[in-house]
Amino acid sequence: LIKVDVLGLGMLSCIRRSFELLEAHYGIRHTLGDVPAEDPGVYGMIQRADTIGVFQIESRAQMAMLPRLKPATFYDLVIEVAIVRPGPIQGDMVHPYLRRRRGVEPVEYPSMELREVLGKTLGVPLFQEQAMKIAIVGAGFSPAEADQLRRAMASFRNYGTIHRFRDKFVDGMVERGYDRKFAERCFRQIEGFGDYGFPESHAASFALLVYISSWVKHHYPEVFACALLNSQPMGFYAPAQIVGDARRHGVEVRPVDVNHSEWDCTLEPVDSHPRMALRLGLRQIRGLREEGATRIVTAREEGYRSPADLRRRAGTRPTVLTRLARADAFISTGLDRRQAAWAIRSLDQMEPLPLFDSPGEAEPPRPEPALPAMSAGEQVVADYRTTGLSLKQHPTALLRGRLAGRGVRPASHLEELPAGARVTVAGIVLVRQRPGTAGRIVFVTLEDETGSSNLVVFPSVQERCRRALLTARLMVCRGRLQKEQGVIHVIADRIDSLNDWLDGLAGRPPQCSSAGPVAPGATTGGAFVHRGRFFH
Repeated sequence: LIKVDVLGLGMLSCIRRSFELLEAHYGIRHTLGDVPAEDPGVYGMIQRADTIGVFQIESRAQMAMLPRLKPATFYDLVIEVAIVRPGPIQGDMVHPYLRRRRGVEPVEYPSMELREVLGKTLGVPLFQEQAMKIAIVGAGFSPAEADQLRRAMASFRNYGTIHRFRDKFVDGMVERGYDRKFAERCFRQIEGFGDYGFPESHAASFALLVYISSWVKHHYPEVFACALLNSQPMGFYAPAQIVGDARRHGVEVRPVDVNHSEWDCTLEPVDSHPRMALRLGLRQIRGLREEGATRIVTAREEGYRSPADLRRRAGTRPTVLTRLARADAFISTGLDRRQAAWAIRSLDQMEPLPLFDSPGEAEPPRPEPALPAMSAGEQVVADYRTTGLSLKQHPTALLRGRLAGRGVRPASHLEELPAGARVTVAGIVLVRQRPGTAGRIVFVTLEDETGSSNLVVFPSVQERCRRALLTARLMVCRGRLQKEQGVIHVIADRIDSLNDWLDGLAGRPPQCSSAGPVAPGATTGGAFVHRGRFFH
């Protein structure tokens, strides 16, 4: 019998959208089967861990592994997908493989039979199929017994039953001339698969999507970002990080606008430039429904002149107009968010529209008040509240002077410092993670206007700085810089919250978050509003 897993992956939708955009705007047709293979530029991007949004290798653990493993071929990606899993980690397969790959540890095989089984993975079992073959050729299992071993590795229904095979496996290898310590080490590695390991075929299927999504991101970052935004929610990163990453790759990103945006994000021509710009779609406005957005797009024709014009022609309710105004979506009509909101308030006093009112009629002139300009901080806060991102400035850029006064280094400066240096970093909290394989260590990712910094928080620091670790939206960390094979971490000594600085950006007094603590194992998307509070 052939077993087939059919997976409904969000990245498949993202890749399909990418292919559609490539054909529509660049005249390039691709399918999953004909994307140019083994592109050195794509592998260079992967080796740098420049993989935000890429399938499977965008997580913190994968990004830390990429500069160490340095994938250079498709099969390297197959191994990359499989090795950062609880099974290989718990089975102590990761470090031996990396040492052998770098030539630090010799690759040895105790027999020709096992060389045939483990040759592709340098003598370290990484896949379920290899575990089954070791049991057959090394320990004398029958195919039926090896399948029972596979079931113990692969099924949650049999979790915790793999130990039943230990004696038969070890004794079988000893009887066939293998050293007992080697046999026990083999079984410990196989035992790790009980905590989740990959079949090789599964890893190869995932690796194909890793490569294709990386290829699109490397060659057409505007296409990849557009498709990724239109496929949300998915992955580790919120739209703010996806857009920020696209801009760092040279993509021009244009704001949501009632006269230019579709429901989905789209690509627009750029004068005298071969690449397209990314226009954010109306879908980015929180609380706006697709049905209402579609009416706005359908009735747009040559464009809207004002909120009142949009109301007449699209029948848009004042509550929807207010959402558009708060999202600063009336800029093309000559109104900023505050002016547009004022104009919409005046619509409440208008008479109900006649049944056959002409959409082209001019609006009666109304006196315009002198509205005070919003500060940069108020603008950024309003952007994040309404769309989850800002094209104006990053919050930490507005606070850079104060952060510098506390000795805070921008994230981009960490590469210039030597390993072991004492450093202070700060940023918006993107991710808090406590993997089950990490021995109670919490990993935190911070983002500032220059990039991201990764913190390692050991249990002792967690206890001393528990409140700040759980509740900080803007976090400052003092610690020691760790550098290893291109991977940079800050080993935290102290963590503090700067939430009151964020509240100050909005022109409001400091507030306590009502969102409650975030569990150490939870992942936050970097959005800046949560249950009505700023800067989650």
